[in-house]
Amino acid sequence: MSRRGDWVYENNGGTCVAIAGADYCVVAADTRLSVGYSILTRDHSKICDLADKCVLASSGFQGDIKALHKNLAARELLYQHQHNKRMSCPAMAQLLSNTLYYKRFFPYYAFNVLGGLDSEGKGCVFTYDAVGSYERTGYSAQGTGSSLIMPVLDNQLKSPSPLLLPARDAVTPLSESEAVDLVKDVFASATERDIYTGDKLEIVVINKAGTKREYIDLRKD
Repeated sequence: MSRRGDWVYENNGGTCVAIAGADYCVVAADTRLSVGYSILTRDHSKICDLADKCVLASSGFQGDIKALHKNLAARELLYQHQHNKRMSCPAMAQLLSNTLYYKRFFPYYAFNVLGGLDSEGKGCVFTYDAVGSYERTGYSAQGTGSSLIMPVLDNQLKSPSPLLLPARDAVTPLSESEAVDLVKDVFASATERDIYTGDKLEIVVINKAGTKREYIDLRKD
């Protein structure tokens, strides 16, 4: 892959997926970090705990992702000290949008999926482009394998259009265990076709009881 001499970005690959349910949210990402045909590490987490029952999964240029996560963590800590409470997931979604848009002329090369529970305890997923445009959906995928995974999620989950009136709930009809099984299936499928996705799958399940993590192996070639 040839690049211009002044091109400062690199795509380190990887795939992120999130699914929101009635009282849970599942966020998952693979752990491979690579450049071109070289694997830099097989054990790199793309998921960051940010606020109260709210996690962010990011794919793209690792330098920008680290800077973005550090910035958001600092802003959340300031909010916590000023308001004596953790930031909610929808509030973090707006903060992330503002942070990305502020850098729109030299953007963070990061493609983000934010998942968690809202103030009513419902699952919520927010999906972003690189300059802060975002939308609340029932499910989303970002990263190098997203074009392989999104058609499967569209087929299985069929989220209602946000243009429908009256507005319909975007949460998916699956139970928590069914959503986790679907995530495992779509990653197993994407790993067969995307060389930048693989090694291990990190799954974070958020519900009223808290947050739990699970790891499963994917293809390592």
